[in-house]
Amino acid sequence: PGKPGEAAFARRIDPAREPGLSPEQRRLMAQVEYAQRQRALQRRLRSRNVLLALGIGAVTFGIYGYTFYSVSQERFLDELEQEAEAARARA
Repeated sequence: PGKPGEAAFARRIDPAREPGLSPEQRRLMAQVEYAQRQRALQRRLRSRNVLLALGIGAVTFGIYGYTFYSVSQERFLDELEQEAEAARARA
């Protein structure tokens, strides 16, 4: 901070080289850094899982919709009913 009104930036320190830190403070810093890395990893995985779930859901509903569409196009039951009615009329 050379100019008045300028904020000081946090500097990254190496806990192993920093003089004046007790072993307990070094251990606590390592725990906090580990927890922050885990949170960042969880956020990234959560977004990937949401995208994967949406993709699987879209494929599932696509197959479901296509199945209903194909079945509605089939007329084989109508033909069987017509043949059955023709057979009844002959009998």
